[in-house]
Amino acid sequence: MNTEELLQILACPKCLGRLEAVPGAGTGQTDGFSCAACAVIYPVRDDIPVMLIEEAIPRQEWDQGKR
Repeated sequence: MNTEELLQILACPKCLGRLEAVPGAGTGQTDGFSCAACAVIYPVRDDIPVMLIEEAIPRQEWDQGKR
């Protein structure tokens, strides 16, 4: 399943809001899915989106390099 297909079916598990793909730096892969309303990113690990609230990374920490 590609990123566009995932964006059509995935929603933020916390607020049920819309997600945006977070591209990887130079990899061509999606590193995570961002919820602007909750200011968190749900990471993609081993090509699987981790859509658990407790695994979400605050946007500020993500921008500082926490993955």
